[in-house]
Amino acid sequence: MQIAVLDDDVHQLDLLSHVVGALGYTCHRFSSGDALVQAARHATFDLFLIDWELPDTSGLDVLRTLRGRHRINAPVIFVTHRDEERDVVQALSAGADDYVPKPVRSAELKARVMALLRRAYPEKDAGLQHGEFLLQSSSRTVLYQGRPIELKQREFELAHCLFLRVGQLLSRAYLMQTVWGHEAEVPTRTLDTHVSAVRSKLGLRPERGYRLAAVYGHGYRLEALAQAGEQAA
Repeated sequence: MQIAVLDDDVHQLDLLSHVVGALGYTCHRFSSGDALVQAARHATFDLFLIDWELPDTSGLDVLRTLRGRHRINAPVIFVTHRDEERDVVQALSAGADDYVPKPVRSAELKARVMALLRRAYPEKDAGLQHGEFLLQSSSRTVLYQGRPIELKQREFELAHCLFLRVGQLLSRAYLMQTVWGHEAEVPTRTLDTHVSAVRSKLGLRPERGYRLAAVYGHGYRLEALAQAGEQAA
C-alpha cells in the first residue's frame, strides 16, 4: 500500500511515517499542499493522511482538489489540532473519511488506517462486485451477468486493481508494482499488452457502461459511464 502523509511539522511527519512503516506500508512524505497535489497528478496513493494547517494552503483545499479536480476517491484521514465539532463536520462533509485529533495516539491511528483500508480495498476472497461484473479470486474468474470469463493470473490481478479503483487514474508505476510486485526487468510494454487483453476479454466498452482509457504520460483509468452507449472521447 502507498500512503501519502502531508504535514509541515517535521516531527509530526516522522511520527506519522513511523506509524505507516510499522504497518508495513510505503510512506510518501509531503510538507506542503502543493507538493502533494502535484504528486497526486502522476502517482497513485491508496490512502492520505492530511494536516489542516499548512504554510501554502489548507488541508481542506487539498482535499477538495483531490476529490474534485483529480477525481481521487482513495480514503482520506485528517490528522490535525483542530478538534471543534464544526471542524470535524466540515472535513467529513468535504470528503474526508475519518478525523484524528492531535496529539496522535499511534495505536489508535494504526487501527483507523487498517479499518479504512479494509473497507476501501476488501480482500479478494470475498469477491468484488461492480455493476454486472463479479470478480472471484479463488478461480481467477470474472463473471459478467453470471457468465464466467477466464483470465490469466496477471490479467485477473490487473482487472481486480482497476475495479477496486473505478474512476481513479492509476499510474503506470502503481499498476506495475501492484500486479508484478518488485519483479525486475518487466518491460513497461507488458502492462499495455495486459490492459489490452483485459479490455478485450471483459468487453470494457461504452455499450456495456465502461471505458478503460489510457491517459497519456500517466497511466490508465477504468470509468463507469453514466449512460451505456456513451461514446469514447
